[in-house]
Formats: sequence, structure tokens, C-alpha cells
Amino acid sequence: MVGAGAAGLYSSLCLPSSFHVGLLTKDELLTSASDWAQGGIAAPMAADDSPALHIEDTLRAGAGLCDRQAVTLMVQQAPDCIRDLLAMGVSFDRHGADLAMTLEAAHSRRRVLHAADTTGRAVVTILAEQVLQRSNIHVMSQSFVLDLWMSAAGDRCLGVIALVDGHLCRLSAGAVVVATGGGGQVFAQTTNPALSTGDGVAMAWRGGAVLRDLEFVQFHPTALTKPGAPRFLVSEAVRGEGAHLIDDHGRRFAFDYHPDGELAPRDVVSRAIFSYLQTHHPDPAHGHVWLDLRPIPPDTIQRRFPNIVQVCRQWGVDVFQEPVPVAPAAHYWMGGILTDTHSQTSIAGLYAIGETASTGVHGANRLASNSLLECIVFGAQLKQLTLPEATLLEAIPASQPAAESLSVSLLEAIANWEEQKAEIATLRQNLPLLVWQAAGICREQPNLERAIAQIQAWRLKFATLPLSQYLSHIRPDSTVPVSLAIVNLSPAQIRAWGETRNLLDIAYLLVKSAAFRTESRGGHYRSDYPQTDDAHWHAHTLVQTERWSKSANLI
Repeated sequence: MVGAGAAGLYSSLCLPSSFHVGLLTKDELLTSASDWAQGGIAAPMAADDSPALHIEDTLRAGAGLCDRQAVTLMVQQAPDCIRDLLAMGVSFDRHGADLAMTLEAAHSRRRVLHAADTTGRAVVTILAEQVLQRSNIHVMSQSFVLDLWMSAAGDRCLGVIALVDGHLCRLSAGAVVVATGGGGQVFAQTTNPALSTGDGVAMAWRGGAVLRDLEFVQFHPTALTKPGAPRFLVSEAVRGEGAHLIDDHGRRFAFDYHPDGELAPRDVVSRAIFSYLQTHHPDPAHGHVWLDLRPIPPDTIQRRFPNIVQVCRQWGVDVFQEPVPVAPAAHYWMGGILTDTHSQTSIAGLYAIGETASTGVHGANRLASNSLLECIVFGAQLKQLTLPEATLLEAIPASQPAAESLSVSLLEAIANWEEQKAEIATLRQNLPLLVWQAAGICREQPNLERAIAQIQAWRLKFATLPLSQYLSHIRPDSTVPVSLAIVNLSPAQIRAWGETRNLLDIAYLLVKSAAFRTESRGGHYRSDYPQTDDAHWHAHTLVQTERWSKSANLI
């Protein structure tokens, strides 16, 4: 299991107890994007709700690209998964004996369960406690996976090549589950934590897996926008409880763009803010509008959004007395590694869960609070996972080079390490700015083509670094482990190299996919193709190695 957010933790718990599970996380156990999730988890459990309504809301938000079978599976299994979380000890808010439900954009009913405004943290904390109690699950923190270990024929995943305890190791496995989250750090403005570098999608692509719909990125409309502050997400639930989106004059301008105003789907609200700033602000790239919480009763604000109150106060904003400056930021990647309803990818032995996967439940635009639900429901599908017989696994060749020769090669690869480190840092700084400008909220062909050319130049430059030459070509038949201590290289430096490689790869994949789809749909908006084109593009974008194609038009 690679990744320890909600998807990785719950999937680990759902795997048969007879399996020996290695849970690798590149940070600490409780550090993930799931921990940052505020709003909640959607489930049709209220008396006035139904699975049919939740399914239709999801399909409508997905702008024609949802897989109805996957959506139906997710929604129908939602109540059982919620009950499982409750049994584990997750404390969702209640009104008396009943679970409290809130409303979020594009939902037709109040169906979002929450734990104040730190729902993700409440869920992953309990899941982590459960994982640590399981004797069959071995947690390997501070472990960075560089690549998948593929069979010689390239048709089966046999394990991973990873950095564990300061050693480069080859870890064999009957199955590899990738649950590494999204890639928000490829954008200059993002609500994602620093660890969201698209690792799973990048390594699956390098391994030959089929990817889908990588152009669809959800930009959250309301991220705190203050100089020096991170783009802290101000939950959509705030607007669901009655907060207003206003301009400098206090006018609710979002109704100029959609009849639902600030409760329109996220992509609509993000473009409304973007469009408003383009015409009303002297510096649109650094401008903001305002989110006014004062229409909400103060006791409700304090009870429902204590974390938002605290973070805003930390940055000098008193939500009880003044509106919050906000602007859109990259938030969620709808596309990912193509999977079926059993979470199986196109590669035997490789599975994907959560934001890393393209299950089909989000289509072109995720319905709010379906992401945590997707993690749990599709993680539960691994209860049925079976492993191949040991005899089917590829044997490790008996003839191997000496470990000393590999250490010497690594020593040579970092001979000019200070120069390489500076180059990696420069790429890491410049890449998100380019992607934000070319493939942010509004996209057009000339900018996309220039960005593709620049990213390709950077990828080639990165590939020529001596460390890249060494680490990118570690073969499965190489002797491992290799200790970094021999060459005085820190695990953090290897992680920085690996994350930069992954960001360069997913930037290339995302921007090229955005150029490939010549229409606007959901989270993908082309100013040069502003209309949805069902005649030609009611279809998925598919990527495998260097081949971009589209599926047959959906029914």
C-alpha cells in the first residue's frame, strides 16, 4: 500500500487479515491531503434523501462523463461504509441522536456528514489508530517510492523500488495499491499540502498504465488569499450554511454568472470569480473577492467552523467582524489512473484508490464531499482481492552486480551535487508558475503549446542530471538495498529529486491533455473553445505512454 490518507488507511483495513500489508507513507502516518479535508463526506442517509437523488446530483455535476455503474456502486454502498466508520469510532456531528447533515453546492439535499470543519482529520485519526492495532499491517513512515517494479514483459507489477530507512530497496508484493492522492503542487495556487506531488499517477504512467481525463482539475472558489499566507481552503460548507460571496461594494456578484449564485457548482463559481477579477481588478492574478460569514449566526460559525475561525484569525481576519479575502486555487484532480469498480488498473497486480484513481464517479467535475466517500467505498472493494500464486511472481535473477559498484555509481552521480540541487530547486519553483498561467482556470491553445514545449525542455534537462541518470535507471535485477549513508546523501534530497521528476511528468500529462480536449466541460475551460461539444467530446481522454486518444462517445 503506497499512501496513508483515507484511501490507503481504509484500504489497508479492508484487505484480508491473512495478507501481510506494508503501508508506505512518504511523511508521517497522519500527514495527508485527507487530513486537510474540511467539508465532510456525502451519503444519502437523511429521511428526505435517497440514493437515486444522490446519484442524479453526482451525474449532473460530472457534466456527462461519470460512469453510472461506478456512481451507483459508490452511492448504494455509502450508508454501510458510514456505519463502519461510526463503529470504528469516528465522531460525526449530531443533532440530538441524529447525524447532522449540511448542504453543499450542487447537492439537492442536506447529506454531508461532518465533524465540525475538520472531517478529514477526524476520519484519518481513527483509521490510523485502527491500522496501528492490526498485527498484519506494517507501517513504513518516511518512505518514498521512486517507481513501480515491473515484470520483464511490462505486463505485471511485482512491487516497488523505494527509499526506506535511508536505503534504496526493492520491495516485492503480490499486489501494489497506489493511494498517493492528487497533484495540486503542480499549480502555483493550491489548497493541497506540500506532499501532493502526483507521485502515483506519474509512476503508473512510467510503468505503462492507462490514465484518464487528466485535464479535469477542480479549482476551489474560496481559498484564503493574503500575502504570505498559504492558500487555506475555506470550506464550501460555509456557503452552504449561508455565507455570501461579495465584491468590494458588498454586492453578491455571483448571481450575475449563475442563478444559484455562490451555491452553483465549484467550476462555475471559480470562473465567476476569475471573470469578475478580469474585468474589475487592476491586477487579476493577485486579486481577490470576499466571503462574508456574517449572515451566519455567530454560535453556528463557532460550532461548525472552529478551524476556519482560528486560521483566519492567525492571518489577521476576524470572520465575526469582517469578510474573508478569497480567490480560486487548484483543489482536486478528477482524472487519474484508470480503474474498474474493483480498483484494478490496466496493469495486473496494480490497484489505485482515491484521488490517484479515475474510477468514473467524478466525471468532469466532482460533486462536493464525494471524494472521502470514494476513498472509503472503493477501498472496501479490496475485501475481494486475491493474490497470485507465489510461483507466478517473477524470480529475482541470481546473477547480480556487486553492491559496491552501485555505491560507486551513486557517488559519481552526486559529484556536483550542489549544482544539481540548485537546478532541482529552480525547476520546482518555476514549474507551478508556468502550469498555473497556462492550464489554470481558463486555458487556450497558444499558451498550452508554449507550456508543453517549455515543460519538455525542462524534463530533458532534468533527465540529464547525473543523479537522474542513476536513479531513473535502477533495474529490478540490481543489487539492493544501497545505503545513502555511504555517499552522504539524505533521504530528503532523494525525495526532492523524486517529487520534482513526478511534478514534471504530471505537468506534461496535464497540460498536453488540456490541449488535446478542444471543448469546455466541467473543470476544463477553454476560452478558445468555450462551448461543450457533445458531438465530438462526449468521451474520455485516454493516455498511455506517449499516446493520447479518446474513448468512444458515451451513451
